[in-house]
Amino acid sequence: MRTQTLSAGVRSGTSAPLGATVGLSGVNFSVFSKRASLVELLLFDDENDTQPARIIPLDAEEHRTYHYWHVFVPDIQSGQAYAYRAHGPFTPDRGYRFDAEKVLLDPYGLAVAVPKTYDRWAAARPGDNVATAMKSVVADPGRYDWEGDLPLKRPFAESVIYELHVGGFTRHPSSGLAPGERGTYAGLIQKIPYLKDLGVTALELLPVFQFDPQDAPAGRVNYWGYQPVSFFAPHHAYSSRKTPLTVLDEFRDMIKALHRAGLEVILDVVFNHTAEGDVTGPTLCYRGLANDLYYMLRRDKSRYADYTGCGNTLNANQPIVRRLIQDSLRYWVTQMHVDGFRFDLASILSRDENGRPLPNAPILWDIESDPLLAGTKLIAEAWDAAGLYQVGSFIGDAWQEWNGRFRDDVRRFLRGDNGSVPAAAARILGSPDIYGHEEREAEQSINFVTCHDGFTLNDLVSYNQKHNEANGENNRDGSDDNLSWNCGAEGPTDDPAIEALRNRQVRNFLALELLAAGTPMLLMGDEVRRTQRGNNNAYCQDSDISWFDWSLLERHSDIHRFVKALNAFRQRRDVVEGTALSLNEILNRARIEWHGVRLKHPDWSNHSHSLAFTLRSLRARFLLHGMLNAYWEPLTFELPPVPAECPQAWRRCIDTALKPPDDIYPWETAAVVGQARYVVQPRSVVLLAQALKRPA
Repeated sequence: MRTQTLSAGVRSGTSAPLGATVGLSGVNFSVFSKRASLVELLLFDDENDTQPARIIPLDAEEHRTYHYWHVFVPDIQSGQAYAYRAHGPFTPDRGYRFDAEKVLLDPYGLAVAVPKTYDRWAAARPGDNVATAMKSVVADPGRYDWEGDLPLKRPFAESVIYELHVGGFTRHPSSGLAPGERGTYAGLIQKIPYLKDLGVTALELLPVFQFDPQDAPAGRVNYWGYQPVSFFAPHHAYSSRKTPLTVLDEFRDMIKALHRAGLEVILDVVFNHTAEGDVTGPTLCYRGLANDLYYMLRRDKSRYADYTGCGNTLNANQPIVRRLIQDSLRYWVTQMHVDGFRFDLASILSRDENGRPLPNAPILWDIESDPLLAGTKLIAEAWDAAGLYQVGSFIGDAWQEWNGRFRDDVRRFLRGDNGSVPAAAARILGSPDIYGHEEREAEQSINFVTCHDGFTLNDLVSYNQKHNEANGENNRDGSDDNLSWNCGAEGPTDDPAIEALRNRQVRNFLALELLAAGTPMLLMGDEVRRTQRGNNNAYCQDSDISWFDWSLLERHSDIHRFVKALNAFRQRRDVVEGTALSLNEILNRARIEWHGVRLKHPDWSNHSHSLAFTLRSLRARFLLHGMLNAYWEPLTFELPPVPAECPQAWRRCIDTALKPPDDIYPWETAAVVGQARYVVQPRSVVLLAQALKRPA
């Protein structure tokens, strides 16, 4: 293919909007690069071409306004593959890393083409990488027919979140899907009936921004997706159609189908680092355009500050990066109709360019105060990899937080650790010790026991140590502190007593997670005891280690039924309050009373392993009595007398020690408990309920 260097026929274009914007007679391109001396626009006839068909040099006199390089190219349209080269100084001690031989993605590109020859490391080695580089693709998002679809804006008080990996959810052959649909947005659409039946209300998707699958140890792939190369383009490999523009359509088809089923979509977004890595990494986009502005640099500027554990850190409070982040969020809400975002390592967004925490980080207030994002769910992972921990102190009024304390304290309590009762009580109540100082709703706390990062729920009760050998790092990666307990054997076992105990512990975790005040989040497959074989860091395992094995639905149908029943109970309108209340209001209205094995005598001592409580449901239609026994022997609990306003005796809704189906029942069909005491078996959770007489 012969490359032509052309400028004839093109016009100067405009600096706004950034990216590639389709007009009536062509496309306007605009890209930011402050220190570049020359920018070249490369146009390709096909995404797999090894050379550009045209190169359009942008000279500073005609095609630069302030720090924006722009050009209008007539007679091209959506589907045009393009990229940039940027010429400028390579002086790392000043923070500049221009490399005119490297092909660069558009930071505002709406679609990405990944050629069959893609090679991440060609972008890190000296020399031209045009034959192996990703390319941006022109797209016109306004051409899609949403058929009246809008984000759902479901209150957090009514939400049950399900953390899901788009690829891993349907990639296993047992999914029953056609091979071309497995692991795709289209495949997820096929499983909507399952998700509705399970009773969840929102999907939190692991990263779906285009990421670099080759950013992983040799011979492995980046499975989780926490290595973004674009903040606007959906990941191409999750599409069954593959061509760049149909990837956008398939993603939007998924959103529209989920909304029709009443399911919200929350995206796990990574605005803290990129796939360009440290000084040994590739030049894919941001490094080659404005390295000194996009990234936090160390004092000598030749090295990257790393608060992420991934080699670099985005300079989120720099004005250009602030605009990029805000524009990305606006795009995904207005053009892609997503309902919310979970911000990976969100505490990094509160750091200034020198890495110091800011009391009022501009980017966080930009996001919170943006009228286009009003009503959008905002969830912060309120910590980072450098030790900044802001659970309970993350700024703003609209942010919810992953509550890592809930995970750890519930694990300690159900493992039987000494001194764990007071913290477990606080987590059940919505963590007033963490959030009670704020006039915020209890749903500020996103309660989870497991997530993608760490053990699955099955592995939490099956392994004492991580088993990450498959990752190729000699089991050094992943956390060593999992607060797990294998129930008597490491890994799979045929011992029926150990398996029964594991099933009970799984139900205990699920009961506390789904009944506690706050917003619960389930991990994909925990409802069928999905295992990763003890791997607690499966970021590079695009294999059956990570995939949802649908045959488990039959094998562990009892756990699946238990989760469905818990979700149904939690979402009963006569149990939950649909309006937003502050945590303090909820605690006041609930009128909780704590007990131990004796009524009104809770045991908060270091050696206690049991707790009981009585409370009225928020709508004052149920009286609930819970008994938690994390001890290794049965305990006999005194029961409160039946109040005069209760027409019937206690009914046993949940007893995790009983065999299915007796472990959980709706209140209307639950067994009556007529005695004054109840024996709670070792390591089990019991919930009793009474209906209160309604006012005449």
